[in-house]
Amino acid sequence: MQVHFISDLHLTVDRPALTAVFERYLAGPARNAESLYILGDLYEYWAGDDDQDDPLNGDLARQLAALADGGTRIHFMPGNRDFLIGADFARRARLEILPEPSLIHLGPQAVLLCHGDSLCTDDVAYQAFRAQVRTPAYQAQFLSQPLAARKHFIAGVRQKSEAAKAGKSAEIMDANEEAIAALLREHGYPGLIHGHTHRPALHHLDVDGHSCERWVLADWREEAGKASGEVLVWADGSLSRQPLA
Repeated sequence: MQVHFISDLHLTVDRPALTAVFERYLAGPARNAESLYILGDLYEYWAGDDDQDDPLNGDLARQLAALADGGTRIHFMPGNRDFLIGADFARRARLEILPEPSLIHLGPQAVLLCHGDSLCTDDVAYQAFRAQVRTPAYQAQFLSQPLAARKHFIAGVRQKSEAAKAGKSAEIMDANEEAIAALLREHGYPGLIHGHTHRPALHHLDVDGHSCERWVLADWREEAGKASGEVLVWADGSLSRQPLA
């Protein structure tokens, strides 16, 4: 049995080579997985489930559904770019939307899953923005606007976000050690798998005398027309990284 974990693909029509890597993964290695966990930022942005004229949205929903039809259970946890993915897309793609965090078991080992942006508590301005846009009231108000207006707003937010990143230190945008410890403590000291930071690594932690592993998933990249990705694979009782190109 295999269980796969991916995050931070940031798929968009502007990165066709990256989309091709993901499509080959869905048609190939993903079919060996009993479960696939997509831990956020599958898309570069998501304006709403009604954005069905975008060919990428419809094509990937059909390919995910085909994977599910083949027996792979697909779980999706919203990221900071695609937290507006809702029940309609989930139905079309045949996936389950997970709350954040979610506790699962890999064999006897308890593992906590999250996207990872909630752990970046040093970035106070971002956490305030995150708290605002994740409320049901805000999302309902936003989704009530015309699709074109939503896309225009998102483009502006993305532009401001990139400008803000340029003025922030890398440490501020990384996961905070105290936030990580508090989360693991709250859930009984499990392992932790998350993405978001684009800093793939395996961290061995000591939290209150308990040994915990923190796996940070790799982001997928397209540079100069060449694309690559990575899957964290649980098989034969252990986790390992599988590169894709």
